[in-house]
Amino acid sequence: MTLEELVDNFEFLDSWEERYSYIIDLGRKLPPFPEEHRTDENKVRGCISQVWMVAETPEDNPEVIRFVADSDAAIVKGLIGIVLMLYSERTPQDILALKTEDLFTKLGLESHLSVNRRNGFQAMLDKIKTIAAERVQGDSLQA
Repeated sequence: MTLEELVDNFEFLDSWEERYSYIIDLGRKLPPFPEEHRTDENKVRGCISQVWMVAETPEDNPEVIRFVADSDAAIVKGLIGIVLMLYSERTPQDILALKTEDLFTKLGLESHLSVNRRNGFQAMLDKIKTIAAERVQGDSLQA
């Protein structure tokens, strides 16, 4: 899904109750998160809720990064769903090029989510961008 498609989906929903339901549904659709990945090393720092995130390299497409994540909070799981829609299954270069600085404004979330949730969302984005930057740097060292 593109950022534009996500914004269109949000604009289609009339009320914030519907938008929250949509976000929570995105979280419910996340694939199961393996118990062995629920480690301190995989925790996303800066989130009030518990959030775990792992980056994988799919065997069938080693050029991309697949992110798998989970949280113990329903709304945060939905935010994870948004993050994974935008960033998972993309090349590190595409991840770094994706501009989502005004994502909260475009979705109208800045006035409907707490500062702590926004900070946690940003922490997830920062972790993803760090992983992508490390992959790019690793690729350039191997070349």
